[in-house]
Amino acid sequence: MSNSGYSATSVGLTLYKEVKRQVLEALAAKEWEPGDVIPPEKQLCIRFGVSVGTLRKAIDELVAENILIRHQGRGTFVALHNRGSHLYRFFNVVRHDSKKFYPTLALKLFEKKKADKTCSEKLGIERNSVIFRFTNLRSLDEKPVLVDRISLPESLFAGLTEAQVRDRPSTLYNLYQSEYGLNIIRIEERVRASLADAELSKLLDVDVGAPLLQIHRVAFSYNDQPVEYRVSYVNTENYEYVPSAP
Repeated sequence: MSNSGYSATSVGLTLYKEVKRQVLEALAAKEWEPGDVIPPEKQLCIRFGVSVGTLRKAIDELVAENILIRHQGRGTFVALHNRGSHLYRFFNVVRHDSKKFYPTLALKLFEKKKADKTCSEKLGIERNSVIFRFTNLRSLDEKPVLVDRISLPESLFAGLTEAQVRDRPSTLYNLYQSEYGLNIIRIEERVRASLADAELSKLLDVDVGAPLLQIHRVAFSYNDQPVEYRVSYVNTENYEYVPSAP
C-alpha cells in the first residue's frame, strides 16, 4: 500500500487553506469591496470546486480574523473599519482597571518627506522614497495619553492631504479602506521602554525623561502588503497596553 504522507484529514485541511488563499486574492483584487456581500455558498463551492464543509471552514477562519463578517439572515460581508468591534479593533490601550475609552485625536504635524532606512525597510520601499509622515496626539478621558508618529508610502496614498487626515469622520484605517481600498487585516507590534524627549514631554504633559511605552507597529493589507509604519509613545501612569488577540 502506498504511503504518500497525507491522510484524508490533512488533504482536507490543505484544501480549505487553498480556498482561503483564493478568497484573499479576490479581496486583494477588489472583486468584492468593503461592505459588499460575498457570493452565496453554492456559487463559491462551484467556483472553488470544493464541498460546503471545506468552504465553510475557510470562511469561518476569515470571519475569526475579522476579514469577513456574518450578518444573520443577510449573508457574509467584507468587514468595514467603521462599525462595531471593527472600529477600534487594533487600539490596544486600556486603563489599569481595564475600562476602555475611545480616543479623541488632534493632528500635530503633517509633512511629506523621504523615507529613512528604518521606514523603507518596514514599508518595503526604496530608500528615499517619498512618504507622508504625521503625528497624532490621542487623548483618553480628556487627558493626553498617546502620541503616534505615522509613516505612509506616497505610492499607496497618492494625493493624501492634511485635511483628509485631520477631518476624517472615522478611524485612520477606515480612511485607508474607504478612500484607497487598503484594508488593514493584521498588525505586527514590538514593545520597548522609552523616555520622554522635549517634544513628547510637551505633548503628553509629562516631565522630560519620564518613562513611556514605545510601540513599533507595521500594519498589513492583503498578501502581506505593508501599508503603514507607526511608532507610538504611551504614558502608562494610568493606562497599559493589552496586545490584540491573534
